[in-house]
Amino acid sequence: MDSITTANTEFCLDVFKELSSSNVGENIFFSPLTTFYALSMLLLGARGKSAEQMEKVLHYDNFSGFLKAKIKNSSECSQGGRMHPEFRALVSHINQQNSLSIANRIYGTKAIEFHKQYIRCCEKLYQAKLQTVDFELSAEETRKSINAWVENKTHGKITNLFDKGTIDPSSVMVLVSAIYFKGQWQNKFQKTETVKAPFHISVGKSAVVDMMYQTGTFKLAFIKEPQMQVLELPYANNKLRMIILLPVGTASVNQIEKHLNAKMLREWTSPSNMVERVVDVHIPKFSLSVKYDLNTLLKSLGMSDIFNVAKADLSGMSPDKGLYLSKVVHKSYVDVNEEGTEAAAATGETISVKRLPVTVQFTANCPFLFFIWDEFYNILFAGKFASP
Repeated sequence: MDSITTANTEFCLDVFKELSSSNVGENIFFSPLTTFYALSMLLLGARGKSAEQMEKVLHYDNFSGFLKAKIKNSSECSQGGRMHPEFRALVSHINQQNSLSIANRIYGTKAIEFHKQYIRCCEKLYQAKLQTVDFELSAEETRKSINAWVENKTHGKITNLFDKGTIDPSSVMVLVSAIYFKGQWQNKFQKTETVKAPFHISVGKSAVVDMMYQTGTFKLAFIKEPQMQVLELPYANNKLRMIILLPVGTASVNQIEKHLNAKMLREWTSPSNMVERVVDVHIPKFSLSVKYDLNTLLKSLGMSDIFNVAKADLSGMSPDKGLYLSKVVHKSYVDVNEEGTEAAAATGETISVKRLPVTVQFTANCPFLFFIWDEFYNILFAGKFASP
C-alpha cells in the first residue's frame, strides 16, 4: 500500500494548502483519505483528458503502470491497473478496525444507463454501490435520503451534509464519502488535570481553553527549521496515532505550512527524529465541525473537465453522453477530549530508542497542525487548530 499512501499524502497536503490559503486564520479539518478514495472510484470510469487530469491531481501519474484500467469485462477489475485493487486491501484493512469505518457512494441519475461492469467493479474493489436516483422529479427527497445515509454511516455525527437547494433537478451525479473514527488514547488524560488556560491565537489575541495535561513517555522530535516540536499520541490499539506539529520559539504555524510536503512530513516523523522521552503534555480539549464545497478547490488543482458537461469523459462508467460530476461536498467532525478522539468525515520495524530522563514540556497553547494516521502512514484526517 506504499504507492497509495504516498499519493494520498501528496493529495492531502495539496488540499490542505488550498484550504488554508482560502480560510486564513480559521480552523481546518477534513479527511483526505475518503475524498481520495471516492475520487479514485470515479476515476475508474473516467477516460481521456478527464482521467489524465484526475490522475495528476491524485498524484497517480507518478506511478507508472498503476492506472491502465479499461473496463471491458468484470474479470479486468483486478487486472486493469494495480492502484484500484490495492484500494480493496486498504478498505478491508480500515473496516477491520473496531474504531474506524469508511463508506462511499455515487448517486447517479436514473435517466442515464451505467455500465454493469463499472457497477460490479465499484462493489468489488471499493465496497461501494452506485445508487440510481431521480434527481429531476425527486431532488428534495434524494437530498434527504443522501443525508440520512451519511448520518447513519457516521453514527449521527455528520448531519445535513447537503443543505436545502444544493441538490437540484439538473443534478446528474453526486459523489459522497463518509468516515467515522472514535479512538481512545493509549494513555488517557485525567479530567481532574484539565484546567482553564490561555490559547494564543495571534499577536495580542488570545482565548481561554480547557487545557488537558498528563506526563508520560511519548515519541517526540525537535525540528530546527522551521522550529517546532512533533509529538506522537498513540491510540489504544497502537495502530492509529495523532501527530501534532507545534511551532516553538519565534516560529509560527504559517512557517510550518510553507515547509510542509510529503517528503518533509515523512522526515520530521522518521524514527531517527522521533525519540521516546518523558513529556509533560498540555493540549487543548476541542471539537470541530467543518464543511467544504470542493468543486472550486479541485478545479484549481487541475481537475476541471470532470465538472464540465461538454468536456467530461466518463465513458468507462456509462455509454450515455452528458454525464459529469455535479458536486463534491465534504463535511468533517472531530472531538478531542480526555478519553480520546471521536472523528467523522463525509480518508514495521522495531526500533530501540534511548529514553532520556529529563522531562520535556510540550504545551500546545498556540495554533498547530495535526494528523491522524494508521501504522502504514495513511492519513485519515488532517487539521489545523487555529482558534477555539
